[in-house]
This record gives sequence, C-alpha cells and structure tokens, in this order.
Amino acid sequence: MKVVTFGEVMLRLAPENYLRFVQSDKYEATFGGAEANVAVSLANYGIDAAFVTKLPAHEIGQAAVNSLRKFGVDTSKIVRGGDRVGIYYCEKGASQRPSKVIYDRAHSSIAEAKEEDFDWDKIFDGVDWFHFTGITPALGENVAKICLSACKKAKEKGIRISCDLNYRKKLWTREQAGKTMGELMKYVDVCIANEEDAKDVFGIEASNTDITGGKLDREGYVSVAKQLKEKFGFSYVAITLRESKSANDNDWSGMLYDGKESCFSRKYSMHIVDRVGGGDSFGGGLIYSLLNGYDTKSAIEFAVAASCLKHTIEGDYNLVSVQEVQSLAGGNASGRVQR
Repeated sequence: MKVVTFGEVMLRLAPENYLRFVQSDKYEATFGGAEANVAVSLANYGIDAAFVTKLPAHEIGQAAVNSLRKFGVDTSKIVRGGDRVGIYYCEKGASQRPSKVIYDRAHSSIAEAKEEDFDWDKIFDGVDWFHFTGITPALGENVAKICLSACKKAKEKGIRISCDLNYRKKLWTREQAGKTMGELMKYVDVCIANEEDAKDVFGIEASNTDITGGKLDREGYVSVAKQLKEKFGFSYVAITLRESKSANDNDWSGMLYDGKESCFSRKYSMHIVDRVGGGDSFGGGLIYSLLNGYDTKSAIEFAVAASCLKHTIEGDYNLVSVQEVQSLAGGNASGRVQR
C-alpha cells in the first residue's frame, strides 16, 4: 500500500521546556508540518509513505529532507528549488496559559511553487491514497491550484483522497477558505475536522457546544457529520473532540461517521507533553486503519489512541508503533513500565 501526502514541512523553533519567547536565549530546532507529520506516522506503521513538497536545495532544505528520511518517509518526490524553508515558532503553554504559534513562512519554496513543478501522473503511479490538509491551499492561490490538479489526477486514477480541514485564521479568511475548500471537497472521500473547522470553513456548527468552556455535545457532532456528508458526499467524516481543561490537561476522543452509523471512541484524559501534531497523528491513524480494512468502530478507536499517544511525545512527529497503538486502543492505558 502506498500513500502520498502533500504540503509544507517547516523548521520549528521552540524555547526549552515552558520558557516564553521573551525569556529564551536559545531555541530547539526540529521540523514538522501537517502532511509531513501524517507521512511520518504512516511510515512508522510500516506503510510506504511519500511526502511531496518543494524545498530549497541548500543545507536547511536538506536538513528538512533528512528529518523525514530518518523515519522512513520516501522523499524522492520532493522538488528542490526556491529560496527558503518556512519557519514556525512554538511556545509551549502551561496550565491556563495557552500554547502560542508564530509563523514566518511567507515566500517559502512551496508557497511560491508552480503547477509545472509537480508531475502528478508520475507522483501517483501505483499510489492507493492521497492526503492533504486545508493548510496547504491556504498558502496561496497558486498552491490551491496545485492541490486541485493533484485531486483531479488522483480521482482520475481511482486513488482515495483524505483531507483534514485544518482551518488556520492566520493564513486566510473564512470566506477564502469556504470558497477554495468547497471546490476541493468535491474530490475528497474522507473528511477530517475538529470542533471548530466545520463551522469556520462551511458554517456548519454543532449545537449545545462551548469550545472555550470545554463543553461538547455528542449529538451535535453527529449532525455536523451528516451535514458534511450530505453537502459533499464523503464516504467518511471523522471529527476529533477535544475538551480542554487547561493547556496541560485535555480529554480526547473522536467520532467516525460512515453514512450509516456514528461511532464514538473511548475518551482519554491526557496530561500533555506536546500537543502540536495531535490532529495529524489522528489523521495518520485513521488512514492506516481504513487502508487495512478496519470497521468503523475499530478505525476510530485506533485513530484516537494513536493521537492520544502523540500528545506524550515532544516535537511534531508521532513516533509510535502499530503495537503500541493497538495496546492502548485495547484498554492498556495504565502507563506502567513495559519489561
């Protein structure tokens, strides 16, 4: 089984531990980005996963490539060119102080890429699944056109397509997102969203829900999933459900709707080490489970367990095995030492 993901991988600069930006005199440098994170998850599960992007030919671009190769991601389809790697700064929150992200990604190589940079017919040769997120078309009209070309070619080849809506208000407006994503969704088979995405992008809102207050109504999300499927004809709609008690402690669960039934996962009470990449790890788990023929209930349990484990790992990438995810999904949540 082969999966291709397409997007931007960025240099992540973060103060040590829980220091604030203004306190820190040194930053830890790692790499991450929504679709790259999904590719790493899948590679760790033994899937043949390729990540597609455009990166500069200089050493920082090569360091980004090497970070993916380290975890078994196929980087042979990455286009080299342009002048810069996008950067994001990440300040880790604690207790009632939220985490903060500052982007410095304007004019990155992928943001200035052209449609002719990518030969999707060749990239998709022998591929079973294509994944992208709403972050990528938000990088510019040119990148949105590239996404559309990729979706059309994938659909032409009978490749399943998944998309995480991933609305980022720092990148574009709700109006821009709704128009662009509405066109792309026509080609998508599996839609992934969180509590806010459906509302922000398509104006579809869960009832009796207070995101900031940590109150979620399960039946409201069944309605959201049904409305999304009715609007776009998705095969599956997956929704992650985060109940935020503080920056460190969240309850985490998910729902998967297959057009017939809505399956909710068990709920995990998490003490968070690093929440960046949490949604991407959910996406990676969901793609793996659906590729392997899991039923709806088993698929959502695997995806949520995978993401729960990611919240315990520093950095963007989810570095867990299928066996570790299955163990947690099967009820082994004690955290006891494995000897």
